[in-house]
Amino acid sequence: MTADNDVLMGLLPAMNRLSGTLSRGQLFERATATAGVTLDRPAVTVLVILNAADRPLRVGEIAQRMQVAGPHATRQIHGLEQRALVERVADPDDQRARLITLTAAGQQLVDRYLRVINGWFGEALSAWSDPDRRELVRLLGRMVDDLSAHLDSVARDNHTAE
Repeated sequence: MTADNDVLMGLLPAMNRLSGTLSRGQLFERATATAGVTLDRPAVTVLVILNAADRPLRVGEIAQRMQVAGPHATRQIHGLEQRALVERVADPDDQRARLITLTAAGQQLVDRYLRVINGWFGEALSAWSDPDRRELVRLLGRMVDDLSAHLDSVARDNHTAE
Protein backbone atom coordinates (compact mmCIF):
# COMPACT_ATOMS: atom_id res chain seq x y z
CA MET A 1 0.00 0.00 0.00
CA THR A 2 1.40 3.40 -0.95
CA ALA A 3 1.53 6.51 1.18
CA ASP A 4 -1.24 8.04 -1.01
CA ASN A 5 -3.52 5.13 -0.19
CA ASP A 6 -2.71 5.49 3.50
CA VAL A 7 -3.76 9.14 3.39
CA LEU A 8 -7.03 8.29 1.64
CA MET A 9 -7.90 5.32 3.87
CA GLY A 10 -10.08 7.56 6.03
CA LEU A 11 -12.01 9.05 3.11
CA LEU A 12 -14.57 6.31 2.49
CA PRO A 13 -15.34 5.76 6.18
CA ALA A 14 -15.80 9.51 6.63
CA MET A 15 -18.09 9.69 3.58
CA ASN A 16 -20.09 6.72 4.92
CA ARG A 17 -20.45 8.46 8.29
CA LEU A 18 -21.62 11.64 6.54
CA SER A 19 -24.14 9.72 4.46
CA GLY A 20 -25.39 7.93 7.56
CA THR A 21 -25.62 11.19 9.49
CA LEU A 22 -27.65 12.84 6.74
CA SER A 23 -29.94 9.81 6.37
CA ARG A 24 -30.39 9.21 10.08
CA GLY A 25 -31.05 12.88 10.66
CA GLN A 26 -33.60 12.83 7.83
CA LEU A 27 -32.13 16.07 6.55
CA PHE A 28 -34.33 16.27 3.45
CA GLU A 29 -37.55 15.34 5.24
CA ARG A 30 -36.97 17.73 8.12
CA ALA A 31 -35.85 20.57 5.85
CA THR A 32 -38.86 20.29 3.54
CA ALA A 33 -41.24 20.13 6.51
CA THR A 34 -39.59 23.14 8.17
CA ALA A 35 -39.60 25.11 4.90
CA GLY A 36 -43.19 24.15 4.06
CA VAL A 37 -42.12 22.38 0.87
CA THR A 38 -44.40 19.54 -0.27
CA LEU A 39 -42.28 18.23 -3.14
CA ASP A 40 -40.41 14.94 -3.31
CA ARG A 41 -36.63 14.73 -3.32
CA PRO A 42 -36.14 14.55 -7.13
CA ALA A 43 -38.33 17.63 -7.69
CA VAL A 44 -36.43 19.61 -5.05
CA THR A 45 -33.19 18.42 -6.61
CA VAL A 46 -34.26 19.96 -9.95
CA LEU A 47 -35.02 23.26 -8.23
CA VAL A 48 -31.67 23.25 -6.39
CA ILE A 49 -29.83 22.48 -9.64
CA LEU A 50 -31.57 25.33 -11.44
CA ASN A 51 -30.88 27.67 -8.53
CA ALA A 52 -27.17 26.80 -8.56
CA ALA A 53 -26.88 27.20 -12.34
CA ASP A 54 -25.82 30.56 -13.67
CA ARG A 55 -28.31 30.24 -16.53
CA PRO A 56 -31.37 28.30 -17.68
CA LEU A 57 -30.53 24.68 -18.49
CA ARG A 58 -31.50 22.10 -21.10
CA VAL A 59 -33.36 19.06 -19.83
CA GLY A 60 -30.33 16.91 -20.68
CA GLU A 61 -28.08 19.10 -18.52
CA ILE A 62 -30.50 18.78 -15.62
CA ALA A 63 -30.61 14.99 -16.07
CA GLN A 64 -26.82 14.84 -16.17
CA ARG A 65 -26.49 16.89 -12.98
CA MET A 66 -29.13 14.70 -11.31
CA GLN A 67 -27.29 11.63 -12.62
CA VAL A 68 -30.51 10.17 -14.01
CA ALA A 69 -31.86 9.26 -17.43
CA GLY A 70 -33.44 12.03 -19.50
CA PRO A 71 -37.04 10.73 -19.21
CA HIS A 72 -36.84 10.84 -15.41
CA ALA A 73 -35.75 14.49 -15.47
CA THR A 74 -38.44 15.27 -18.06
CA ARG A 75 -41.15 13.84 -15.76
CA GLN A 76 -39.88 15.90 -12.84
CA ILE A 77 -39.75 19.06 -14.92
CA HIS A 78 -43.26 18.45 -16.27
CA GLY A 79 -44.60 18.15 -12.72
CA LEU A 80 -42.80 21.33 -11.69
CA GLU A 81 -44.21 23.13 -14.74
CA GLN A 82 -47.72 22.08 -13.72
CA ARG A 83 -47.09 23.64 -10.32
CA ALA A 84 -45.73 26.80 -12.03
CA LEU A 85 -42.34 26.39 -10.31
CA VAL A 86 -40.33 26.17 -13.54
CA GLU A 87 -40.94 27.30 -17.07
CA ARG A 88 -39.52 26.70 -20.50
CA VAL A 89 -37.85 29.62 -22.23
CA ALA A 90 -36.36 29.97 -25.69
CA ASP A 91 -32.70 29.09 -26.07
CA PRO A 92 -31.02 32.29 -27.34
CA ASP A 93 -28.59 30.15 -29.36
CA ASP A 94 -31.30 27.96 -30.94
CA GLN A 95 -34.85 29.30 -31.08
CA ARG A 96 -36.18 25.79 -31.70
CA ALA A 97 -34.79 24.52 -28.38
CA ARG A 98 -36.18 25.24 -24.93
CA LEU A 99 -34.37 25.79 -21.66
CA ILE A 100 -35.72 25.32 -18.15
CA THR A 101 -35.64 28.13 -15.62
CA LEU A 102 -37.16 28.83 -12.21
CA THR A 103 -40.29 30.93 -11.97
CA ALA A 104 -40.61 33.51 -9.19
CA ALA A 105 -42.63 30.96 -7.17
CA GLY A 106 -39.98 28.29 -7.78
CA GLN A 107 -37.24 30.68 -6.68
CA GLN A 108 -39.14 31.51 -3.49
CA LEU A 109 -39.65 27.83 -2.70
CA VAL A 110 -36.03 26.82 -3.27
CA ASP A 111 -34.87 29.88 -1.31
CA ARG A 112 -36.96 28.75 1.71
CA TYR A 113 -35.57 25.22 1.48
CA LEU A 114 -31.95 26.36 1.12
CA ARG A 115 -32.33 28.87 3.97
CA VAL A 116 -33.25 25.96 6.27
CA ILE A 117 -30.44 23.69 5.04
CA ASN A 118 -27.81 26.43 5.05
CA GLY A 119 -28.96 27.54 8.49
CA TRP A 120 -28.40 24.05 9.87
CA PHE A 121 -25.01 23.73 8.18
CA GLY A 122 -24.06 27.18 9.44
CA GLU A 123 -25.03 26.24 13.00
CA ALA A 124 -23.12 22.93 12.81
CA LEU A 125 -20.02 24.67 11.49
CA SER A 126 -20.33 27.84 13.58
CA ALA A 127 -16.99 27.22 15.29
CA TRP A 128 -15.24 27.05 11.91
CA SER A 129 -13.65 30.18 10.49
CA ASP A 130 -15.07 31.62 7.26
CA PRO A 131 -11.89 30.66 5.35
CA ASP A 132 -12.20 27.08 6.62
CA ARG A 133 -15.86 26.88 5.55
CA ARG A 134 -15.04 28.30 2.11
CA GLU A 135 -12.18 25.82 1.75
CA LEU A 136 -14.46 22.93 2.76
CA VAL A 137 -17.00 23.89 0.08
CA ARG A 138 -14.27 24.36 -2.52
CA LEU A 139 -12.53 21.07 -1.79
CA LEU A 140 -15.75 19.08 -1.48
CA GLY A 141 -16.97 20.46 -4.82
CA ARG A 142 -13.63 19.66 -6.41
CA MET A 143 -13.69 16.12 -5.00
CA VAL A 144 -17.22 15.48 -6.28
CA ASP A 145 -16.34 16.84 -9.73
CA ASP A 146 -13.12 14.82 -9.99
CA LEU A 147 -14.66 11.64 -8.59
CA SER A 148 -17.69 11.91 -10.90
CA ALA A 149 -15.48 12.45 -13.94
CA HIS A 150 -13.23 9.54 -12.98
CA LEU A 151 -16.12 7.15 -12.32
CA ASP A 152 -17.73 8.17 -15.64
CA SER A 153 -14.41 7.37 -17.33
CA VAL A 154 -14.18 3.99 -15.59
CA ALA A 155 -17.76 3.18 -16.61
CA ARG A 156 -17.01 4.12 -20.23
CA ASP A 157 -13.84 2.01 -20.21
CA ASN A 158 -15.73 -0.97 -18.77
CA HIS A 159 -18.53 -0.54 -21.29
CA THR A 160 -16.14 -0.47 -24.28
CA ALA A 161 -14.23 -3.49 -22.92
CA GLU A 162 -17.39 -5.62 -22.89
